[in-house]
Amino acid sequence: MAKKRYLILSDIHSNEQALQAVFSTVKRRRYESVLCMGDLVGYGASPNAVLSRLRRLPRFVSVRGNHDKVCIGIEDGENFNGSALKAAKWTSGRLTKPNREFLSRLPKGPREVLPGVWIAHGSFVDEDTYMFSDFDAYQAFETGSFKVCFFGHTHYPVVYVQTAAGIDALPLDGSMKELILEPQARYLINPGSVGQPRDRDPRAGFAEFYPESRRVVFYRVDYNAQEAAQKITRSGLPENLGNRLLVGT
Repeated sequence: MAKKRYLILSDIHSNEQALQAVFSTVKRRRYESVLCMGDLVGYGASPNAVLSRLRRLPRFVSVRGNHDKVCIGIEDGENFNGSALKAAKWTSGRLTKPNREFLSRLPKGPREVLPGVWIAHGSFVDEDTYMFSDFDAYQAFETGSFKVCFFGHTHYPVVYVQTAAGIDALPLDGSMKELILEPQARYLINPGSVGQPRDRDPRAGFAEFYPESRRVVFYRVDYNAQEAAQKITRSGLPENLGNRLLVGT
């Protein structure tokens, strides 16, 4: 019998080219569901293409991200920088009704998706809080009783591990890494960003989770970032949003 497998995505940010590369990579694999940590839209030039693709997935489970909220008017984006806010307003004006309704139904995180396994956009403490440090991870571990929590928001792939000895941060780099989850440890896992990586690796990042064997496999895949950047420029969005895709910042 085939073991259960979950596809783990985060921070797609309206990047159709990156999402297509991910799905092309895994097209022959079957998943129990696709788990997503939010920010489906914002920054990129293809919000409707991305959302329509995700809506067609038979088992898509997600929480909302901060850009998702601003793009549908739940929040005003007053804490966004100029480029991010312009992209959110641009997106808001172009969303189709079905895609807007789809975004509006995304729940607030964190959200339990399997026994002991949660997904969150930001920290377990708060959906919009970034986790950049061991102390941020400590606060999240202290707040929840989860065994594993997948999160996004920072666009940096990283694993925080809590054991009896303390908390360790395991940065991730390279094309693929595999992590075996220890039964007595707890984990905060960021698979990286599909649509706007910021770790100076422009390739799309995602992961697979095998709960029965306690494995998490991390991937980086090439995609046509040049095309995604050109679409941003042609759409009238800030040019820097396209340029950063080419260098992964």
